[in-house]
Amino acid sequence: MSPQATRPVLLQTDFPELKLHASGKVRDVYLLSSDQLLFVATDRLSAFDYVLATGIPMKGCVLTQLSLFWFDLLKDIVPNHLVTADVKQYPAEVRKYEDELRGRSMIVARAEMFPVECVVRGYLSGSAWKEYQATGEVCGIALPAGLKESDRLAEPIFTPATKAASGHDENISFERMCHMVGQEASTQLRDLTLRIYQKASDHAREHGIIIADTKFEFGRTANGITLADEVLTPDSSRFWPADKYEPGRVQDSYDKQYVRDYLEQIRWDKQPPAPALPPDVAQRTSDKYLEAYSLLTGKSLAV
Repeated sequence: MSPQATRPVLLQTDFPELKLHASGKVRDVYLLSSDQLLFVATDRLSAFDYVLATGIPMKGCVLTQLSLFWFDLLKDIVPNHLVTADVKQYPAEVRKYEDELRGRSMIVARAEMFPVECVVRGYLSGSAWKEYQATGEVCGIALPAGLKESDRLAEPIFTPATKAASGHDENISFERMCHMVGQEASTQLRDLTLRIYQKASDHAREHGIIIADTKFEFGRTANGITLADEVLTPDSSRFWPADKYEPGRVQDSYDKQYVRDYLEQIRWDKQPPAPALPPDVAQRTSDKYLEAYSLLTGKSLAV
């Protein structure tokens, strides 16, 4: 039996002795101390802004382990919030939940988070493609006429967004970001985002994956501006197989594509309650996440 097959799907955490700090679409966050948090990536999956009734096997482990990989690869560019992901180093009251936490959790330094998503786009897709079709611009950045869907941009562009507690994030201009967090911090965040994307996309391309776009979250800690949350995962990025890339259409991808296709096929009205997924759709989605991990890291996921 493969390592992947041995981990039960985790939809909800229940750690009575720990203080739940926040629960999002995917992560449950526990407060360990005034300066440390426990991040737990569940196997929940959201689509069209709703969490589905079915979890994706190994998804939380992929998100965590891939983030750890990128934290290490990018540490020469920017510090990150990781304290440890080794459950054996967790406090005693946390270690008792080792079975659930192993491979899908990390203790992180608490950061004062910036209220923006730092989005970088190297290709024209998703909401950027829609905005370009309507205005010829993306987040106030004018682009050349005549671009096709999924075209590679001459240079990656920084397109920040507001953080939405629920629903869609809103794309904003760099000028509006400056009003929100200040000119100096905005410039630092933009430059860091572009540098990280360049290094990550070069690595990914060498391993057969195009990172079309991605989003980062940053905060301030004792180490200054710090990379936080998840990093360059199939949940926060568009990963395309490089050997199948063809501008002018929607690309194959390593993400929720099977799920979105299924939900469109059954004509779900995108209102709660969100439907359950057939086992084969959930498994195919899991396989895509695991494939992306293997390609990017050069090894199979075993946790």
